[in-house]
Amino acid sequence: MRKMGNLLKLFTVCVLLGITGGIIGAGFSFSVSFATSLRISHGWLICLLPVASLSIVFIYKKLSISGMGTNQVLESADGKNTLSSKLPLGIFVTATISHLLGASVGREGAALQIGGGTATFLATKFRLSDAQRQILVRAGMSAVFSAVFGTPIAAFLFALEIVCVGKIHIKSVLPCAISAVFGFITALFFGAHIERFHFISVPSFCFDTIWKIAVLTVLVSILSIGFCHALRHSSKFAKKLIKNEYLRIAIGGVIVLVLTILVGSQDYNGAGINVIERIFESDLDPNSISFRPEAFLLKLVFTCICVSCGFKGGEIVPTLFIGATFGALIATLLGLPTAFGAALGMVLLFSGVTNCPLASIALSFELFSGVGFWYFIPTVLLCFLLSGKISLYSAQKHKYKFL
Repeated sequence: MRKMGNLLKLFTVCVLLGITGGIIGAGFSFSVSFATSLRISHGWLICLLPVASLSIVFIYKKLSISGMGTNQVLESADGKNTLSSKLPLGIFVTATISHLLGASVGREGAALQIGGGTATFLATKFRLSDAQRQILVRAGMSAVFSAVFGTPIAAFLFALEIVCVGKIHIKSVLPCAISAVFGFITALFFGAHIERFHFISVPSFCFDTIWKIAVLTVLVSILSIGFCHALRHSSKFAKKLIKNEYLRIAIGGVIVLVLTILVGSQDYNGAGINVIERIFESDLDPNSISFRPEAFLLKLVFTCICVSCGFKGGEIVPTLFIGATFGALIATLLGLPTAFGAALGMVLLFSGVTNCPLASIALSFELFSGVGFWYFIPTVLLCFLLSGKISLYSAQKHKYKFL
């Protein structure tokens, strides 16, 4: 009876976590969207990047959460530490500031941190055991990821895969599913935008298509390795070269501002969803030019600078941007439909940098409404194998024997 009571208590908290995560996730999406719209309509705001970015470091120091990020969330889900309940507030505010100023960061990394911190808060309030808290952290990641991106299946699987590659935490399956569903429904109720992309040009299944897709998959695997190494080494280099956090983020802001002026476009500031949308819109108008050939490389550079210098938000949406533009470029060179190549590039790069093949396959189904789904399953698995153990998250464990 006591065991049943504990399970009932945990599942009840998971429902509450899903609803809470859905509300916060919807609020975060609105906040980031508003900040992005404000920056686009008032382009001069990016000039504040070097100075206003100091507030990000100040907020983290004031809340005593300096150094906390997605890696710490993964460690908390694995029982190695306990997150601060102030983390959701800190990342919510600072990620919004980062988007307002034009830093090249995403939303899903912030969503994982909001979910993990909210789960920790509820676990403390309901006096859950340490084992239950670890489960709840996974469920929290699932809830807010689902709410922010509108992909409950991918969010559910991502929370199960991300902590330890090759090993599913069985006790977390039902809690993560409950939280993901309630987070998604709650976010929908409050009118959160559900991210979906559409393309109509799917190549016929033949040998010519297969070898071209295989080449694209191999190239994206190489890109995923390069992107992860670039992020890791740039972060280490920035911290070693500039130890003062205020000075580091200010210099990073100056560099991004100068690069933006030199490039002559704000396409590489913020998350970059608008650029991804343009690529898929161009599927209806083949003569339109929706991106520059070097777009993936520029976004990679902008993202490495922003993340390594301390801007908040995460790397997942920039990953989708890089994957979409790179995939579209390679597809164009190989003679594949551009939007189809962008779709493959997005999902494959996501798989390569997170090592979450099941979540990546689910993501492809949800983002593209099942169009061309049969192409994503084998390519995601191949990219997962070829990219090896490299990951965006150093705290990620591996129980899988790679080639």
